[in-house]
Amino acid sequence: MNDSEAHDAAGGVRARFLADSAGTAILEFALAAPILVVLLLNLFDFSVLIWSSMQTENSAQMGAQAAFKTCAGGAIPALTNCAGLSAAVTTAAQSTSLGTGVTVASGYPGETFYCTSGSTLQSVGTSPPSPYDCSGATPSDAAATPGDYIVVQVNYSYTPTFPGLSLASAQTLTAKALQRLQ
Repeated sequence: MNDSEAHDAAGGVRARFLADSAGTAILEFALAAPILVVLLLNLFDFSVLIWSSMQTENSAQMGAQAAFKTCAGGAIPALTNCAGLSAAVTTAAQSTSLGTGVTVASGYPGETFYCTSGSTLQSVGTSPPSPYDCSGATPSDAAATPGDYIVVQVNYSYTPTFPGLSLASAQTLTAKALQRLQ
């Protein structure tokens, strides 16, 4: 075989090699797969974050409903006259799927007295007003009776499942609920 025949043979092999597309799909997938995996892991972490946020809201509402169930119709103020209030709120707040990861915030449950003014609530203080009417609200309605409201705030510490790859960051989720007792 002379030089020109060898060159033609090498050129034919090179042409066949460049024209051969076997294995290109796996190569393309290998290049795209890491990007897809990172996107899926972020989708998972953001889904868990949204779900945890909804469960935190639910925990606060469960705590406020437990306060109503335990203390409604009792003597006011409920914080001092309802013996099982704090325990009932904590137990109910931790009864969601987040369990004991949910904590009742320091200083809660709280209690405030509100009078209604149209469709808004106007605070008349954290202790029962004396006289027990809405004369301290603006506009004043001395004939109206203030409502006794319990405020529950809960916290939950969220940590992403894939912290090195996720765009979701570790954070404390907070939710607050308000419930009228009487």
